[in-house]
Amino acid sequence: MAREWSDLFITSAPAHGAAAPQPESTERRRGMFARLRENLRKTRQALGAEIQATLFEEVNDETWERLEEALIYADVGARTTAQVVGQLEREATEGGISGGEALTVRLTELLAGIARVGDDHIDLRSKPSVILMAGVNGTGKTTTTGKLAHHLSRELGHRVVLVAADTFRAAAVEQLELWAQRAGAQFVRGPEGTDPGSVAFEGVQAGIDGNADVVIVDTAGRLHTQDDLMGELAKIRRVIGKQLPDAPHETLLTVDATTGQNGLRQAQLFSQAIPVSGLVLTKLDGTAKGGIALAIAGELGIPVKLIGIGEQLEDLRPFDADEFARALVS
Repeated sequence: MAREWSDLFITSAPAHGAAAPQPESTERRRGMFARLRENLRKTRQALGAEIQATLFEEVNDETWERLEEALIYADVGARTTAQVVGQLEREATEGGISGGEALTVRLTELLAGIARVGDDHIDLRSKPSVILMAGVNGTGKTTTTGKLAHHLSRELGHRVVLVAADTFRAAAVEQLELWAQRAGAQFVRGPEGTDPGSVAFEGVQAGIDGNADVVIVDTAGRLHTQDDLMGELAKIRRVIGKQLPDAPHETLLTVDATTGQNGLRQAQLFSQAIPVSGLVLTKLDGTAKGGIALAIAGELGIPVKLIGIGEQLEDLRPFDADEFARALVS
């Protein structure tokens, strides 16, 4: 699983003569884990307290019921919870593991295993690589787009084009333009009300003409129940695909963790409309429902690739299943 930015991206070579990104120091990574753990505090307090109260007492039928309730409350999801608790109970019953600490360690491993699905990398070997950003209004999609551009530009030395294909909300266009300036990225926009597909086309063409490494297309936020707008999103994909074979190379869906199981429903319907290659789970710092990351990965098989745990630039991080599970349970 991706632990650092250099692990998340698959690149053919350092961009434009830039030095290969250096691994983060052990001290910095410890600091990031501490920040992740703190920002998952609401989920951990709700889940961890119940784990301590169950697995470290007498293990019986009530133990597993209480553990199931705690995981479901954290929005791990009924199906995923049943799978995890059933496996843990079998192993405890068969004598493979015993004692609160051993059970907690094994629970952490099982939760991490659930989250470890599909390919969690972002493949940037195409020239240019096109990333399509999608999601419901208010999920932090545009902010995520800008932060991703910043990391690609400043840390990997990539030439980035940001495309404002949200032609209905002027504030989103202005916000993305500010991020483009901050990241040193080229910015492409169209007149208000312009067909989003045509703006996406112009943006990809600008990336081709400018020898860019990555083109990120920010689309308008839309509810998963709006069939006409979901159809528009599919159209944007087709326009990009006709212009550049196999593009978009990544389609990332942003999901607000505070919405809990509704986020799972969003991911289901978006993935039916367009091929979603990965998720960005945002606002994890403001919810006790952080287990939704496991529910989506476990039930839909879509890998979580990025998580947002705060408003700062460094609070957008590559998702790491092992660290995430540890931060939830420890």
